[in-house]
Amino acid sequence: MDILLLIVGLGLILAGANFLTDGSAALAQRFRVPEFIIGLTVVAVGTSTPELVVSVLSAIGGQSDVAIGNVVGSNIFNVFVILGVCALIRPVPLTAGNIRRDIPFGVLVSLLLLALAQDSLLCKGAADRIGRLDGAAMLALYILLMWYTIRKTKRPEATAPTEGSKAPMAAWLTAVMIVGGLAGLVFGGEMFLRSATSIARSLGVSESVIAITLVAGGTSLPELASSVVSVVKGRPDIALGNVVGSNIANILLILGLCSTVVPLTPGGIDAVTLGAVVLSSLLLFAAAFTFRRRALDRWEGVLFLAIYGAYLWWLLAK
Repeated sequence: MDILLLIVGLGLILAGANFLTDGSAALAQRFRVPEFIIGLTVVAVGTSTPELVVSVLSAIGGQSDVAIGNVVGSNIFNVFVILGVCALIRPVPLTAGNIRRDIPFGVLVSLLLLALAQDSLLCKGAADRIGRLDGAAMLALYILLMWYTIRKTKRPEATAPTEGSKAPMAAWLTAVMIVGGLAGLVFGGEMFLRSATSIARSLGVSESVIAITLVAGGTSLPELASSVVSVVKGRPDIALGNVVGSNIANILLILGLCSTVVPLTPGGIDAVTLGAVVLSSLLLFAAAFTFRRRALDRWEGVLFLAIYGAYLWWLLAK
């Protein structure tokens, strides 16, 4: 039964990713908004729903280390695995706006998480805690960053329809595809995660391995599926915007919301693990300057996947 549910869940994820990509591209075309912005906002927030649900429920249940760990693990997975896989399929181009504004925002947000969750690094003897005031400030910063990014991004020039060109998708169909795609990703991801976890337990895999791999990767399945499908369809801007936007939303929106409801303590989430989030953002930024080519190339994709493998090995060995 678990294997059947695993297959059904995977099917829902792939179908949802396909619908979401087409719907998002149609939305960008209709409102003349760059596809990166659609990825950064609509797709990123939508695919971060599993992280939101897991983290909020964990925080309310008093498991604040799980709430923080879920976000930290997902952010590391998003950069090293999702962008690594995407780059293997097709190099992901980085625009001047990505390099000057969007990716540096991700670096700053990662550093902010490290500073807020590890107060003892800045002030000796201080308790490591993300309080309600911190959470409110993170939510305000998220709104400000999204407003600034959208305001500063230039709209593509409107082009007159040519003979043989496809007419814009109907507004109602665009909405149905986006909502339906997100629903498929969220429910399919949950079904896949539950089934995979059950199968792993029946095979005798330890809880720590399940938590490190399946939970962090499982809640990032929507991002993985939608990003890979976007790259395959020749829309890498949506994939990049999805990862960058999801990572920013995970920290500022999800942890901001959680800590506003219940103050969070990192527990077993140490400075090294939080530093891995910062490292992932820095390496993505550095990718823009390798060999004078503004793109995440295939060899960098291999490097990202190798780093993630080494990170998992370190977690299991410590």
